[in-house]
Amino acid sequence: MILPPEAGPLLQALGPAFTRPTFARFVVLLGAAILTAGRRTVANLLRTAAPLASGHITTYRRVLSSASWSVIQLACGLTRLVLTLVPADRPAPLVGDDTVESHPGRKVYGKARHRDPVRSSHGYTAWRYGRRWVVLAVLVRFPWATRPWALPVLVDLYRSEEDDRARRRPHRTPAQVMATLLRVMLLRFPERRFVFVGDAGYGAHELARFARRHRGRLTLVSKLHPEANLFDPPPPYRGIGRPPVKGARRPKPSQASAAAELRTETVAWYGGGERSVGVAHGTGHWYKAGGGLVEIAWVFVRDQTGTHRDEYFFSTDPGISPVAMVEAYTGRWNLETTFQELRCHLGLETTRGWCRRTVLRAAPCLFGLYTVVALLYQALPESKRSCGVDWPGKAGVTFSDALTAVRRWLRREWVFPQAGGAAAIEELPAPLQGVLFYALAPAAYPHKSASVEMRSCSGEFRC
Repeated sequence: MILPPEAGPLLQALGPAFTRPTFARFVVLLGAAILTAGRRTVANLLRTAAPLASGHITTYRRVLSSASWSVIQLACGLTRLVLTLVPADRPAPLVGDDTVESHPGRKVYGKARHRDPVRSSHGYTAWRYGRRWVVLAVLVRFPWATRPWALPVLVDLYRSEEDDRARRRPHRTPAQVMATLLRVMLLRFPERRFVFVGDAGYGAHELARFARRHRGRLTLVSKLHPEANLFDPPPPYRGIGRPPVKGARRPKPSQASAAAELRTETVAWYGGGERSVGVAHGTGHWYKAGGGLVEIAWVFVRDQTGTHRDEYFFSTDPGISPVAMVEAYTGRWNLETTFQELRCHLGLETTRGWCRRTVLRAAPCLFGLYTVVALLYQALPESKRSCGVDWPGKAGVTFSDALTAVRRWLRREWVFPQAGGAAAIEELPAPLQGVLFYALAPAAYPHKSASVEMRSCSGEFRC
């Protein structure tokens, strides 16, 4: 395969995870997954990449089902390439969340019933059937985008309590699964520091304690319950009785914020804009029975425009400023945009594998495909990026623009030369070439659940 030179660094980063024959087939499936506008089944990918797919179709199916290659090594190679876009002297911003991928079938591995946070309320619980993926992404600021992009790098499957009980294994909560992914980042990239931001589900005391143990390299920012128990550090042990585990009680965040005078600050807000908010902050040691104390800094935020509800955030770094804490959390919204675009443009819920190994490989590869498209678009020269659609008010490049540009580039410099049609394409007039490439690179296809992931009920988004 004669691949364009812009894809060289990406392939060098991904190649060590495979044997040479498997890597050749994986590259064909990777390129076909970018070019395909429908379902991301192996059969549909091979229809798209028919001129490039040599050998029998079953050899490509085995890439996901039985071929020997390392998913974690592939993810770490992609992560290493993404981290080069973040200055080494700054902590790399990480965001995490989970999303449910619907999948029909009764024998699909990992499928379970999960609570739908969008359609549920305090008095009614709506359920969604599928696989729940815990995703860790790196926030990257590209010069051609107006907001940071959340690029997924590590993905793990959450197993339900019923499934763990049936298989007789210890149950792990989403926060514990996320702690495992963060541990991988700390072990595989010992030279980097990280700031992890998660929503209320990842603001658990256990995850805060984990971040505090690695406070030299990891900081946690998340939501805090307004009635959290805060204390002073324990006094020195006097040698009589049991050593104290906590000191004097401090006012709860709700009590302290009610008595404090709010200070007006201008912070970066959801979607890339700015907003004036009133803040009150404090410090303390967060206590949970059996978990000990975790030193934190907290901030109370009140939107001056009244469109968002009051919130409490905390960080395991006591020296962080309130503005930095709020801006770190509002940057988490970009991962929700990534989930929506994965469904709209990359067919996240269209795979049909059901066995264990295929399930644990196919969906994480689709999450990584979002990152691959962003990296390929970043590697393209300026002359090959001009194929976006403009409208009033648009200031930057959207993911659909990047995907269209990458598809057009792959068609012109990879697919057509391999199929022997490059000379015929070049003989066409330039306007006709443009029409042809745009027709072969549709930006999106609608998906019925694309808007479900926009969690408007939390007050963070406006659809």
